[in-house]
Amino acid sequence: MLDLAIIGGGPAGLTAGLYATRGGLKDVTMFEMGLPGGQIMNSSEIENYPGIKEVVTGMELMEPWPEQCMRFGLKHEMAEVKQVKKEGENFTVILASGKEVEAKNVIICTGSTPKRAGFEGEDEFFGKGVSTCATCDGFFYKDKEVAVLGGGDTALEEAVYLSNICSKVYLIHRREEFRAAPSTIEHLKSKENIELVLNSTIKNVYGDKMGVNGVLTVDKEGKERDLKVPGIFTFVGMNVNNGVLKQDDGSFLCEMSAYGEVVVNLSMKTSLDGLFAAGDIRIEAPKQVVCAAGDGAVAALQAIARSL
Repeated sequence: MLDLAIIGGGPAGLTAGLYATRGGLKDVTMFEMGLPGGQIMNSSEIENYPGIKEVVTGMELMEPWPEQCMRFGLKHEMAEVKQVKKEGENFTVILASGKEVEAKNVIICTGSTPKRAGFEGEDEFFGKGVSTCATCDGFFYKDKEVAVLGGGDTALEEAVYLSNICSKVYLIHRREEFRAAPSTIEHLKSKENIELVLNSTIKNVYGDKMGVNGVLTVDKEGKERDLKVPGIFTFVGMNVNNGVLKQDDGSFLCEMSAYGEVVVNLSMKTSLDGLFAAGDIRIEAPKQVVCAAGDGAVAALQAIARSL
């Protein structure tokens, strides 16, 4: 029987594990099927994490976290969690292997994954010219032209990152204005090799068996433009990963928002006693590393208090 099961190994899950074990819980396991670190590992530039004065990549930021967070006894089980149930006083964590693990408390830190944009050719060429990770795939387009789709902070930051690798970056956005921090917009506009393709959407991506050959855009007046690029990076938001909370009858284990996010209070408590949620999975999540880490700490402290 675990004192605490943590589902997800991003900033929220790692911090929850650190605080829970350092705070006295003896049997704490973090279930993460991949390497700990979370979505932020794919970010090219981090310049707003407190205490880190240099600009670093997401990989560089997260590299020391697992060692620190496991110093006090946190265990990492590299396994996929399919479902969390509650029967009686305790929870059952059901793994993809069929193994079942009992736990007194559970913190859900499953985060989110990039949304698909929905244009023609996106699925066909995903991984063959269509990407959602500039740091993963940007190097393949060194000294070539690429396109970026999106208008938020992530899209603009990744366009800037790609501008340092690629000969030219076309930034496609469906509006005239960007929904990003003023400093990010200013940084973007200072880059001479970034061309803004505004008030436009992607009609389709085309190519052959080798990959993408171009992106066809269309503006509000219906005028089409053919961008001859071998790569398109899409940053159009995230979907929350709430599948582990779905029950056999289609309902969810706890109260959820209309957008599929877990409803929590300021203590990260859900509507079900002993179940907590932290990070991007919860309602009104700021989707920042520092906030996810704070959520994890709060949830862990509450789990400790419940176990006393």
